[in-house]
Amino acid sequence: MHTLYPEIKPYARHELSVGDGHVLYVDESGSPDGLPVVFIHGGPGAGCDSSSRRFFDPALYRIVTFDQRGCGRSTPHASLEHNTTAHLIADMQKIREHLKIDQWVLFGGSWGSTLALAYAQTHPERVLGLLLRGIFLCRPQDFSWFYQEGASRLFPDYWQDYLAPIPQAERGDLMAAYYKRLTGTDQIAQMHAAKVWSIWEGRTATLRPNTQVVERFAEPHRALSIARIECHYFVNNAFLEPDQLVRDMSKIAHLPGVIVHGRYDVICPLDNAWAVHQAWPNSELHIVRDAGHAAAEPGIVDALVRAADNMARELLNMPPATGG
Repeated sequence: MHTLYPEIKPYARHELSVGDGHVLYVDESGSPDGLPVVFIHGGPGAGCDSSSRRFFDPALYRIVTFDQRGCGRSTPHASLEHNTTAHLIADMQKIREHLKIDQWVLFGGSWGSTLALAYAQTHPERVLGLLLRGIFLCRPQDFSWFYQEGASRLFPDYWQDYLAPIPQAERGDLMAAYYKRLTGTDQIAQMHAAKVWSIWEGRTATLRPNTQVVERFAEPHRALSIARIECHYFVNNAFLEPDQLVRDMSKIAHLPGVIVHGRYDVICPLDNAWAVHQAWPNSELHIVRDAGHAAAEPGIVDALVRAADNMARELLNMPPATGG
């Protein structure tokens, strides 16, 4: 089993103004002359952390990580103003240009896979390949499954806690009910709703219970950006057209891609990855038989690190690695 590469520190940090009052945190690590890869985090609203850069061999990759609008170390925190998928695609272009990168590999999981696909379909000439985990197509049925009815039947105990802040009369549209509280003026109600929303996701992210994952989602600063930004995107269908990502797969059909998806992913069920793979003959699909959604699960880590190693060697025309 492959594990994450050892901890490394960034060799450069940037605060990049992208307009509309937003300033993005960006850092670079690994080899300055290596194969450029950008880590696209999930949520939207989750931000990056020190483990984000550890999926890549630092001797081969120039690793770029950044916090999307409104989350992590980017400012203003939890802001919904001028925060759409089109804005994030434009931000990635500004980061690429600022760092003088011509083409890069996209690495994204969950919402990060959504944004990676949307970016690649908009700017295919800037993409060398894609490494995707836990595909999230942001279709109406995907939102309904996790936030209205579906996953609720697998986790009725956790679901009761998710329902608790919402009166019975408003439970016919739970995302709208949460959006009302997450954008309201009552800060106590806002933070309570944010923590409940985020903890529901953290509790269901792994195949086996993982208190560290739940605690990470429950941390107030992170929970506020996750809940507000996710709900903002999801009530707006992620600012995508119906079935846009699968419809436009022909735009990136020539690009190499690897999809890693947990068999028991409850947040983003496997049919998301299956639909993308069927529309993308040049992709590889690796179904991890004993994993859920989280990137931290051992089988997911193993598959992603292997995929990143293999893609670097292929794109750099290096011989395949030997041994395990």
